[in-house]
Amino acid sequence: MQYSLGIDAGGTYTDAVLVRDTDGVIVDSNKSLTTYPDLHPGIKNAIDGLNPEYLKNVKLVSVSTTLSTNTILEGTGFPVALILIGAHPFEKKLPTKYILFASGGHDQNGDEKAPLDLETIESFVLSVKDKVSAFAVSSYFSTRNPEHELIVKDRVLELTDLPAVCGHELSQQLGAYERAVTAFLNAQLIPITRQFVKSIIKDIQDRGINSRLLMLKCDGSVVGIKDALKKPIETIFSGPAASLVGASYLSRLETCAVIDVGGTSADISSICVGVPDLSEEGAVVGGWKTRVKAIRMETTATGGDSHIWVVDRKLFLGPRRVIPLAVAAVKYPDFLNNFKRTPMHVGEDLGENIQPTKFFVRSGYPTGELSKAEAEVLKVIGEEPVSVPEIKALIRKDFHSQTLDSLIKKRLVQAIGFTPTDALHVLGEYTAWNEEASHIGAERLARLMRMTPVEFCTAVKKRVARNMTLHLLSYILAGVPEAAIAKILDENYPAKFKLEVPVVLLGGPVRAHRKELESFVDAEILVPEYAEVGNAVGALVGRGIRRVEILIRPASLMSPDNDFLVFAPGNRLKFDTYSEALETATKLGK
Repeated sequence: MQYSLGIDAGGTYTDAVLVRDTDGVIVDSNKSLTTYPDLHPGIKNAIDGLNPEYLKNVKLVSVSTTLSTNTILEGTGFPVALILIGAHPFEKKLPTKYILFASGGHDQNGDEKAPLDLETIESFVLSVKDKVSAFAVSSYFSTRNPEHELIVKDRVLELTDLPAVCGHELSQQLGAYERAVTAFLNAQLIPITRQFVKSIIKDIQDRGINSRLLMLKCDGSVVGIKDALKKPIETIFSGPAASLVGASYLSRLETCAVIDVGGTSADISSICVGVPDLSEEGAVVGGWKTRVKAIRMETTATGGDSHIWVVDRKLFLGPRRVIPLAVAAVKYPDFLNNFKRTPMHVGEDLGENIQPTKFFVRSGYPTGELSKAEAEVLKVIGEEPVSVPEIKALIRKDFHSQTLDSLIKKRLVQAIGFTPTDALHVLGEYTAWNEEASHIGAERLARLMRMTPVEFCTAVKKRVARNMTLHLLSYILAGVPEAAIAKILDENYPAKFKLEVPVVLLGGPVRAHRKELESFVDAEILVPEYAEVGNAVGALVGRGIRRVEILIRPASLMSPDNDFLVFAPGNRLKFDTYSEALETATKLGK
């Protein structure tokens, strides 16, 4: 008997599931906390909880992850240098401070428009190589001729030991700005994707499992795991893609909408007659538009570990993920006693990082370039959580909360705080961790809101369901302003939205949100068996698809019947007739 192993690494949990190949029945599953900065212990723990007799006969391992998506949503990605070649007419914001505009580039036919200024590029590379983790290179009209991008990439690899990514490697579509952003995001994700893939390979090899290794892509298809390292941007939404195909598989529904509630976010997507709804425009994540083929998805920074914080009697949810108080009390032995001793903050001092429930702990990631203020604060944050008053006492002066914000963005510090998971612990609907820590947190925040702890946690739970519903409706009612949908949800109208498609919920304690969702929208809402490991199931049932884009166009619009150019990945060819161009393009595609 042979089996397949599915693994999904999320921001909070790493899930593993075993499926029997003969009939597709799930025979075992397990969840384990995702571990930082080394992902391997979390992966190992998830697989360790599976039946070892089944593991001996695993012939296929397929994986997915939301770590890439979370990195961009939370703004905690690795620093990247962006080299832009040619006259890029950018008026929009770019996602990094390490940017070089250099002369060079090509025109729409792939002919050189200006010589490449390699000397300036070399000086820039040498000046920033110790400040970044990767390079992204985007040349004007590189989809027509990638020559300049490839020269720069080779030079970066010669001058540094850092990875470099070219825009033409990721998309054959026009759109210089989006292609530059796509290259940047891909470079930013290389370190975390590489670490994830290496952890998977190491664990499988350590167990002596001889199997094929695949990774799910954004569009629900699969790719060899080593190929995924070359283009990690294509796996940026592999977690949500896994939830979509996993939900369809578990619910036996070929048409449905899906809400996947993770630790950091809730992702909404849909499948119609077994085919995922793909985005024509390309994936959008964290506000950045890419040129990556992906499932059409609406993401809200509303997850089980989203930070709940209070200012001026207003409740805020997210966007950052924190370690729930209930989990921290189990993970750090002295935390609960320290939490009880920590005083309440004065109301006017409150902010996202200054809360009576907020603590900070070292993440374990290596330290890079730091400002003087960052170095002072980081020095007193250790392996046991500390509060803002403790940090001030240890450095013997006040400091700006933006210093903590910067350390979190650099992944050097992990925050602990009150979350929807804690609210469920207080309400008794999910009690996997330390309930006392959750109760203390609820009491403190409820006092600021002038509520009882139960009232406060009920309000949190309702806010979570409201956010999920808003983004579900925004996804389904494409083109309708979100503000208009929110007004109908939030005001006391004698009307209610009704959905004609069933909605499948995936994630940990999603059953706890089912009733609240039904109060906002009239729909068939389902929670299938194994919903808590639906992504790991989805990682296994993705299909193998290979897409190649090839463009044929006239060399000149003035004489469109003669001279044709063929643009394919890594190729720019010229032919006298269209039939010759088409024949060659077809051969290249095959």
